[in-house]
Amino acid sequence: MTILVTGATGNVGRHVVRGLAEAGARVRAMTRDPGKATFPEGVEVVRGDLDDPHGIPFEGVEKLYLFVHSPTVRNVVDLAVQAGVRRIVVLSSGAVTHGYDTGHHLPVEQAVEASGVEWTHVRPGEFAMNKIDLWGPSIRADSTIVHPDPDEFGQLIHEQDIAEVAVAALLDDGHAGKAYTLTGPAQVTQRAMAAAIGEAIGRELQFVTVSAQEALAYYVSLGWPEEFARYILGLGGYGDGEAGDFSDYQFTVSPDFEAVTGKPYRTFAQWARDHAADFTR
Repeated sequence: MTILVTGATGNVGRHVVRGLAEAGARVRAMTRDPGKATFPEGVEVVRGDLDDPHGIPFEGVEKLYLFVHSPTVRNVVDLAVQAGVRRIVVLSSGAVTHGYDTGHHLPVEQAVEASGVEWTHVRPGEFAMNKIDLWGPSIRADSTIVHPDPDEFGQLIHEQDIAEVAVAALLDDGHAGKAYTLTGPAQVTQRAMAAAIGEAIGRELQFVTVSAQEALAYYVSLGWPEEFARYILGLGGYGDGEAGDFSDYQFTVSPDFEAVTGKPYRTFAQWARDHAADFTR
């Protein structure tokens, strides 16, 4: 049995590949650039692009980890099923659970559900990895952080927690037809997050006083799509959704991770230690 992992060099996909390989599964890791991929021994690395569904190497694949925003999703799923794929685990978004995403991840979930194969949706909240892109440049430059409200609460999830649920859904029975919402551990302030990063890298970090609009302009200047930057800053909705009060789900700890893995979420402090090098290079 071969498991195909799409987005295999992504923030979550690379941990899915590693987790499957450590469990002894036969893994085919798909990436646009195999030459840049570094995976455990025994992992089959293949070239592929979800924008070119007919070029995806589905031969012999029975299970699929799918991360796709592409309009080709229905073709991808149809070809997977025709090739013999019988279980699909989707990396989706917690925004779907609460109705804030109708145009990005929801159509992917719907296409997979309509395929007739076993499916599981993994719906994480905000990735802690976002802090590397948003805060990393200024921390590396002068130990400052650009954020409009240091005392604003947030709830971020370690990418390895997301991957562990996906690996369980791929390897174990009992997850078919389930949608797991993954929030990460209890909320902490942006100031507490900064303190955790500072402790991990041995520096004292300072916030720059900016408005939300100034922070938005800065994040966009770093290369972030304005839609996602607005969403993170609470200035806009996700996909076709409206801006609003996200407290009904962001600041409630979902039990799904512990139910699947038997462990508590990794803390933000743990994430900061795991990624200290990303803030000092």
